[in-house]
Amino acid sequence: MRPLLAVNNLRVYYHTAQGPVKAVQDVSFDLQAGERLGLIGESGSGKSTLALAIMRLIKPPGRIEAGEVWLDGTPVLSLSEEQMRQLRLASIALISQGAMNSLNPVMRVRDQILDGLHDHGLRLSRSEAEERVGELLEWVGLQRSVADMFPHELSGGMKQRVCIAIAISLHPKVIIADEPTSALDVVVQRQVMETLRRVQEDLAASVILIGHDMGLTAQFADRVGIMYAGRLVESGPVGDIFSQPRHPYSQLLIASLPTLEKKGVFQGIAGFPPSLLELPPGCVFHPRCPYAMERCSREEPQLRPVGPRHQAACHLLAEGQEVTA
Repeated sequence: MRPLLAVNNLRVYYHTAQGPVKAVQDVSFDLQAGERLGLIGESGSGKSTLALAIMRLIKPPGRIEAGEVWLDGTPVLSLSEEQMRQLRLASIALISQGAMNSLNPVMRVRDQILDGLHDHGLRLSRSEAEERVGELLEWVGLQRSVADMFPHELSGGMKQRVCIAIAISLHPKVIIADEPTSALDVVVQRQVMETLRRVQEDLAASVILIGHDMGLTAQFADRVGIMYAGRLVESGPVGDIFSQPRHPYSQLLIASLPTLEKKGVFQGIAGFPPSLLELPPGCVFHPRCPYAMERCSREEPQLRPVGPRHQAACHLLAEGQEVTA
């Protein structure tokens, strides 16, 4: 079955006076119709840059250096600016990080929803526009009266739902949600994620959820990708990733999660992520890896199958060794 979205060897650099910042390095993955993919990693691992690259929203000094992005058979990186503008919102939509920064503070909610519709050539009468906006707001669990409000009159959770309403206004096939629950309390986080799940199921759309919260991702995603220093180091079904992580970084991330079953001292991951200006040779994780071998400092590991739709990039797997966190 052909994937709805396919990303092949995508590479994104930010060019600076000190040299290129290698934000995304040869990342490949696919997304099936109706699938929910979670992308997890520390800050600076390249998750948001990857999302912007898929949307063709990378601005100078950033540049897509290489790779391919295919959306339902369309080569996204080969489209003209006008073709890409028409594709956004209609076929692929972005719920950007921080709803309070995504909405125009001097426009009413109604006008912000209609702006995208008008930009894609949808001409509605006043009554049709009111009905369309009202339906979208009710779809995300908001009252129709919210259409008359300005963003500063809304709570954080309401703003995020408005952003979801805008994203689904033209029924896209793919929704990219970049940390949609950041700066929200846990109760509102759950409400926002339930809203996103409901509209995704109603549309039969695919979702890429980007974030740090592994618990939230585990409850929402069908499949998970782990990113580190601009690279995808492991991907697989959510159950496999959390029960049998195969990459040392994935194992240490999951081992650092709190649990209700036992008490203990939190164990973080030793060291810090590398500078994307000066990446270490070989495996980018080897300076922090407790299982690093001499080979790890010389050769970059490639993703290899370790189970059904489960891949990991580690030399230990190539040598048939098992690692336990």
